[in-house]
Amino acid sequence: MTAFQTVVLIAATMTVGLAAGLFAAFAYSVMPGLDKAGDKTFTEAMQQINNALVNGWLVLIFVGGAVFTLLINALYLFGDGGDATPWLIAALVLYLVAVVVTYAVHVPLNKQITEDGGPSERAAMRDRVEGPWAGWNVVRAVSSTAAFGCLIWATVLHGAMIF
Repeated sequence: MTAFQTVVLIAATMTVGLAAGLFAAFAYSVMPGLDKAGDKTFTEAMQQINNALVNGWLVLIFVGGAVFTLLINALYLFGDGGDATPWLIAALVLYLVAVVVTYAVHVPLNKQITEDGGPSERAAMRDRVEGPWAGWNVVRAVSSTAAFGCLIWATVLHGAMIF
């Protein structure tokens, strides 16, 4: 195994782990906390969180997780392969679940939150958005955490191949 493969595997593991942590934090603290807030507070908090969250760090972590995991899979599949290969494939599939859920579910729901129609529409918007947002976030938290676990194990196996 090359030093480049090691760096890419570490980058994949770190970025997927950070994404998993972000999704998990929303699942166990942010959304339960906002569940207890009024409609105005929920809407304003989600709008401000979304505004703050969409930045270069998120792109590096979220997109980087997919890119680095795809790249390490390619390096293994078209290189020497090894015992880590099935774990890398599993990590890629699991992380792609989180990516698909984000783009298919969370991006449209976040758009609805952004298009706040004012006090008269907040309760209806929240009724449409909050449950699906929180539920699907658990899916991406679990899938990305499982991907992180697969990458950790792949790193252990990769390390055994180096030494």
